[in-house]
Amino acid sequence: MTPIDTPTGRGSATRIAAQEVPAIIATAHALAEAARRATLSHFRTATLTSDNKDLSGFDPVTQADRAAEAAMRAVLASRRPQDGILGEEEAATPGTSGYTWVLDPIDGTRAFISGAPTWGVLIAFCDDQGPIYGLIDQPYIGERFEGGLGRARLTGPRGARTMAVAPAARLADATLFTTFPEIGTGPERRAFETVRDAVRLTRYGLDCYAYALLASGHIDLVIEAGLHPYDICAPIAVIEAAGGVVTDWQGGPAHEGGRVLAASSAQLHAETLAHLRAASDL
Repeated sequence: MTPIDTPTGRGSATRIAAQEVPAIIATAHALAEAARRATLSHFRTATLTSDNKDLSGFDPVTQADRAAEAAMRAVLASRRPQDGILGEEEAATPGTSGYTWVLDPIDGTRAFISGAPTWGVLIAFCDDQGPIYGLIDQPYIGERFEGGLGRARLTGPRGARTMAVAPAARLADATLFTTFPEIGTGPERRAFETVRDAVRLTRYGLDCYAYALLASGHIDLVIEAGLHPYDICAPIAVIEAAGGVVTDWQGGPAHEGGRVLAASSAQLHAETLAHLRAASDL
């Protein structure tokens, strides 16, 4: 079999047989289409309701989250029953192939219940080293960001184009995003603020859509903390395929979640990492 070497950003390559690639990509797009149908049937409707998964705070889940994950799991049961599944809303399903689909049916449920079109569906195809291929899909806008297995592509209302990061020349010129102004713990927040104070522009919100903007050349940095694998595996694949860098705050692999730094260039990544590492109590 002729393998494809796919850079993972973790100092090694994952080898996928060439004849497997079309089925993997077709499955990912079938998952995204299933999730689009499930989410759009509930988005901005009067019947949308949510439950709170976190009694100590607010972590909403809706019938759309559950329906989208169930729809994606049904696609995988039909197309690739040998693969494992790690999703946000249901228990993990082990596989026998050595590959796992990491799914977030709605990343940005707070935006979803607010009617803001900045949530997304995250789909990643992974092995034990991390993501190999991923999609960030925004059903309402109709944009799909695809990365890995030789692809770095955005399809949407303006057609299809190849994606590439467009990094700022230096940290002082960069645009930075994070989801919450009150990012992480106290020490994590102070570390973030050292970067916030060094860049040109900082904006908040957007959840996974910020990673899509980085991959498509519009912003330079995303810094977050407290993530789960289903929050970050797909963005890693998309950003790395577009030429960006994604690590944890120590420069190591980020696919297991936690503290994440995504940058549009190695230079910006190094400058930002220096600021985060300089926080003495991290």
